[in-house]
This record gives sequence, structure tokens and C-alpha cells, in this order.
Amino acid sequence: MPFGHTSSVDEYQSLLAVISLTLGASWASGINLYAALAMLGIASATGNIDLPPDLQTLENPLVIGAACVMYFVEFFADKIPGVDSTWDSLHTFVRIPAGALLAAGAVGEVTPALEIAAGILGGGMAATTHAMKAGTRLAVNTSPEPFSNVGVSLAEDAVVFAGLWAALTNPLVFLGLLVLFIALAIWMLPKIWRGVKFIFRKIGELFGATPQEETYASITARNHNTAGTIKELERLNALRASGAISDAEHEKLKSELL
Repeated sequence: MPFGHTSSVDEYQSLLAVISLTLGASWASGINLYAALAMLGIASATGNIDLPPDLQTLENPLVIGAACVMYFVEFFADKIPGVDSTWDSLHTFVRIPAGALLAAGAVGEVTPALEIAAGILGGGMAATTHAMKAGTRLAVNTSPEPFSNVGVSLAEDAVVFAGLWAALTNPLVFLGLLVLFIALAIWMLPKIWRGVKFIFRKIGELFGATPQEETYASITARNHNTAGTIKELERLNALRASGAISDAEHEKLKSELL
């Protein structure tokens, strides 16, 4: 095989690996940042992967230890109804910036413009996965039993580990699955947002912060009453026009009716 062709294949595989790591790290950080950091650090420290220079600090034992401690805390907080949504809300300010930084560091030593572009893509990817996770959890919290929270949390952890491992070892497979995930996110996020607004509206109604939504029955009754009032006013006008009642009697009856 000619040397030039071999070099082109190596460059292609290297570029594919960088793209997969960039998107994989930011994708995973939006779901469970600490699991992603711990996995990247341990995999690099054990020689299973070679991280770019800007991410090699993740293999430091202190960084790995801190990530494992925080993952341990999140592992339990993420399975308690209500606590998980509070945790997600607070981590809006952590996961998205971290996803952008991981993506920028994954591209390695390149031009500043490319690092900024990678950071923007990484932040957007982390924001997407974080929004799907937080919105789904808020919907799951409406369930009266806690087992669904535990099941969803365990599934999220498994998806993060499996997805990130695929990004590191099988870039083409991961990127193909990522395209499907993005299509799913485009379809799901508007529905999740409508569901979140519905939940907050119901909470507001429960505490009197927002007026209760009118039911079909209340609207029908109000319309029926309005139609009856108009019909009665027309009858009073007809009685006055025929001389059956005086103007004073008409005004008195109309004021009582209204």
C-alpha cells in the first residue's frame, strides 16, 4: 500500500477520533458530568486511551478522586424524587460550561477559532442533553412512586458509560447513534417543554399563584348564561316598546338583570 494512502487513512481516523471525543465528552457531560470526568480520567490513567494534551489533567489522581466523590453524591441525589430536579437545576450552571470546556480541550492544540467553534458545539450538545434529562426527570417526578426515578437514573448512568466508551473506541458507531439522538431531541424537546409548562402551571394553580384553567363545562355554562341574559334584555325592550312596562320599570328590571 502506498505510503501516502496510509497517511491519509491515519489522518482520517485521527480526525474521526477527535470529532467523536469532542462530541462524546460534551454529550455525556450534559447527562452526568462527574461520571464522564471519572471515566475519561481512569481510562487515560490506565493507558486505555490517549487524551489530548489539554485534557490530560483529567488523569491526575486528585481530579479522578474528586470526580468519583461527586459521582457518588449524584448517584444517590439523582434517585430521590424532587431532589433530582433540584440537583439538575443547580447543575445547569455546571454541566453546560463544562461540556464546552471539554469539547474545546478535546480538539487539542489548534487555532483559537477552532477551539471556540468546538466550545460552542460542545456547549450546545451539553445543553441539549441536559435539557432532555432535566425535563424528563421533572415529568417522572409526577409519578407517585419512587421506583421510576431509580430506574431512569440507572438507565442514564448506563447510557453515559456505554455512549462515552463507544465514542472512544468506535467513533463511527457513536456518531451514527448521535445523529439519531439529535433527531430524537428535535422531536422530543418541544413536547418536554410543553409538559414542563403544564406541570408548573398546575403547581401555580395549587398554590394560588396562577388562575385555574377554565374547563369546558365552565365555559359552556358561562356562554349559556350570557345568551340567556341577552334574550331577556331583548324581551324587556319588546315589553317597553309595546307599552307593557314603563321606562322606569324597564330600567329597574334591566339593572336587576345585569
